[in-house]
Amino acid sequence: MNKLGQIKTAPMILEITSFSYKAPLPAHIFALGEGRHGGGFVFDCRSLPNPGREEHFKLQTGLDSDVIAYLNGSIEVAAFREHTFALVSSAVTNFLSRGFEFMNVSFGCTGGQHRSVYLSEQLANHIAASFSTQVQPQVIHYNLKALGLL
Repeated sequence: MNKLGQIKTAPMILEITSFSYKAPLPAHIFALGEGRHGGGFVFDCRSLPNPGREEHFKLQTGLDSDVIAYLNGSIEVAAFREHTFALVSSAVTNFLSRGFEFMNVSFGCTGGQHRSVYLSEQLANHIAASFSTQVQPQVIHYNLKALGLL
């Protein structure tokens, strides 16, 4: 059932956005209307090791296997992922029990190309595996198109 006591037939949408702190924040993150409620999580990934500082990763993104392997090999990234995913999973469980139909989570990094993209994809995979048909993750890589990388 949703918040209005109606039987819920569609999965809750979990919108996951990667973005760059060098550009204006995506307006949709805190938007109201069209099922949006203006809340959610914004995680800052700039404290994590940055593949963008290494020349051979400059034209790659968090979608590329070399960048994924680099980030998977970091203890700091693993801890960040564990903590943020646990927090999001707890909120998803709560939102589902309350009949929410929408939730958003955003990851920002310096260029919106490596760490935030990687964590957005990882979270989408985690949520899809953990919540099956109850939650539909939708990933938006806000800055990759502007960079010509998507």
